[in-house]
Amino acid sequence: MVLSRFWIFIFIFSIGFVIFDLFSNQQYSIDFIINGKKDDPILVAEHFKKDTPEYILSEIEKSENKELTIKGKDSVDTLYVANNNTIKVYAGKQKSDGLLATAKSSLIDLIIPLIAYLALFCGLMELLIISGASEKLAQFLNPAFRKIFPSLPSNHPSMSYMTLNFAANLLGLDSAATPFGLKAMESLQELNTDKSKASDAQIMFMCLHAAGLTLIPTSIIGYRAAENASNPADVVLPCIITSLVGTLVAFIFVAIKQRIRLISIGFFVIFSIIIGGIVGFILFINSMNLIEKNVFTSNFSGVLLLLIIFFILVYAFIHEKKFTEQNTNIFDTFVRGANNGLKTGKSIFPYALGMLVAISLFRNSGLFEIISNFISTLFSHFGVAKEITDSFSVALLRPFSSSGSRGFMIDSMRTYGVDSLTGRLACIFQSSAETTFYVIAVYFGAINIRNIRYTLGVMLLVDLACVVTAIIIASLFF
Repeated sequence: MVLSRFWIFIFIFSIGFVIFDLFSNQQYSIDFIINGKKDDPILVAEHFKKDTPEYILSEIEKSENKELTIKGKDSVDTLYVANNNTIKVYAGKQKSDGLLATAKSSLIDLIIPLIAYLALFCGLMELLIISGASEKLAQFLNPAFRKIFPSLPSNHPSMSYMTLNFAANLLGLDSAATPFGLKAMESLQELNTDKSKASDAQIMFMCLHAAGLTLIPTSIIGYRAAENASNPADVVLPCIITSLVGTLVAFIFVAIKQRIRLISIGFFVIFSIIIGGIVGFILFINSMNLIEKNVFTSNFSGVLLLLIIFFILVYAFIHEKKFTEQNTNIFDTFVRGANNGLKTGKSIFPYALGMLVAISLFRNSGLFEIISNFISTLFSHFGVAKEITDSFSVALLRPFSSSGSRGFMIDSMRTYGVDSLTGRLACIFQSSAETTFYVIAVYFGAINIRNIRYTLGVMLLVDLACVVTAIIIASLFF
């Protein structure tokens, strides 16, 4: 209900703002909001050639493509383009794809690749199930998961799927995390007595997943390396600490809401193991020199992904008898699982499309920029340094759009410096937590959950906790 109303409000207020801008002459044309593409120049005026300054006309006539670009003092270039008897004037760049372009890219650039990932990993997960590996994993994790998910029966298959999802996130294997997570939600849905309302176990899993605890933020390191950072991996520890705080906030608030007993020996042991493992890993990373860190972080996730696939296939081969008992073989089982992945991807598309189109309109309308600037100005009055407020655009957009916030992150590094506090903080924001609204739409949409209860509130609280923690940690480290 909350997500539905939020989605409607985005459309209503964004459309109202666009119409107001058009009729108050703040916008010359709104075609870019419908048909434009990200980073395209925005049409702001059109004049007859006779009304155009002579020096501009002469420069346009000299150019081969009949265009003239004038650099602006505020980094906004003005582009003049000759068009028959008129001169079109463009200024600024479009923040994201328009409505129709977003609808197209949602299918071609998002859903089709996602379906391919789902097919691959759902096929591998089917091998886990038939070979008995998922059951063994569930038995091993049963004591810990019984504390976190008290409503789950012992050795339920969802435990192994959730573990694989958490492990994939932890190791920066984004392509594997989503299929494992969707399979976990489907498995949990089998136990859900009210199929239209999120269960306690589903909410706990979603909120822990949204916290995005990561040990190796490989993509962030890659972007920083591409921008020639002095040490691309220097944000790893702040990213780990920030995502860990977000995970603890998610668990504590959901546990309180679900009346899960937090103070117990089992919880203390689990928490100690997690903290100990993270500290040990950090010490191991810090013992390397710059080149060793770059090599390790660039290869670690890829090697782990290959090892996971290797383990699944070897385990399935060793237990091939179990496939024969069910009148199938390893390859046919993989194909059956991959086919299930295709069906899951098809069911996700409408939910992802609806959310991404709303976000596109929100950004291109100019409302997001106004809200972002207002918040930055507000915090500056409370003594928050400009270096920090300059990175808020990434934090604000992160819950809505991963690609959008990634664009702001890259822009922050290029504008303020890759090794500046703003550039580093933008990277920590991008690495912390999940794309809240997109994840909710996809994960709950895949199993037709309508009532998400308090999931959205907790996930937004996690986002806030990650933002505050990132600011504190970045200020201490850099």
